[in-house]
Amino acid sequence: MLRLVVDHADLLHTRFGVSPLAELGALLRKLAGLAPLGRFERLRPAFERLRATTDLDAVLALQSARHGADFVAPPPAGMQQTWADDIATVRATPLDVARAELPHRASPAVLRVFESPDVVARIADALEAAWETLLAADWPQLRAICESDVVHRAGRLGHGGWAAAFDGLHSSVRWHAGAIEVSGGPGVRTVASDGTGLLLVPSALVWPGIATYVDPPWRRAIVYPARGVGSAFVSSPSALADLIGKSRARLLVALETPASTTQLALGLGLATGAVGDHLAVLRRAGLVRAVRSGRSVLYRRTPLGDALVVVPVRDGPPH
Repeated sequence: MLRLVVDHADLLHTRFGVSPLAELGALLRKLAGLAPLGRFERLRPAFERLRATTDLDAVLALQSARHGADFVAPPPAGMQQTWADDIATVRATPLDVARAELPHRASPAVLRVFESPDVVARIADALEAAWETLLAADWPQLRAICESDVVHRAGRLGHGGWAAAFDGLHSSVRWHAGAIEVSGGPGVRTVASDGTGLLLVPSALVWPGIATYVDPPWRRAIVYPARGVGSAFVSSPSALADLIGKSRARLLVALETPASTTQLALGLGLATGAVGDHLAVLRRAGLVRAVRSGRSVLYRRTPLGDALVVVPVRDGPPH
């Protein structure tokens, strides 16, 4: 078990962030068989082409099921982190820093990459190719889901403090006796407070697990599965779509987590105006309601909306 001791100064400095490069790393681990693949099976052919035509195998050699080289997963600065920020940081890695993290055992082809004087550039090029081929198209949707999770947790923070914000972060995480406890692993490791706070990073791709960072260059961080990530990849129930229409069904399914019109449009790949129109219909039908959160208006399902999503719609009248 890992215990991250948290004091008052830590809570004042705790913030959220997103990490496009960490998301890519999680996806590559899934595709390499180091984590459950699930819905991303569709990407396997493109992944195999990248392995044959780029230095992606050198990137994969830097990963394991539980660990990875730090220089290919720089910590995010906040919620505005972009892919361009991340890859620029990778390209700026000093050669000696990168070499210190390169494994000594690998295939001959990978070792040739590691021994080359331009190893940092070659790894960065492979990461860029993987990003553009595997993740860039889906990233606006996935980022919107991560942002929606932050809005949800900020609301819980406002109503119940940090204990409420941490509640439901992951089944292995709990707030206990002045520390964030993450179960798993042998023994107990306690990491003392350093007054800089925690970095909480919602992820669309780390599911079903969780990642923690306690060593430089990262500040103490928890990367956890964002709520509602399944809505970006799972089709709406066919009977529900027959009843209220495919787009409205997708919106109702996606509102497992409260979200704004813009977040829903990005997350589902729909026009903002169309989302607004559909939400108005769902609201008049009593299936969703609008709640103001700061400057945003968030939509959430009503109990009736929950019942329609959870309970299968019958093909005929009940007996």
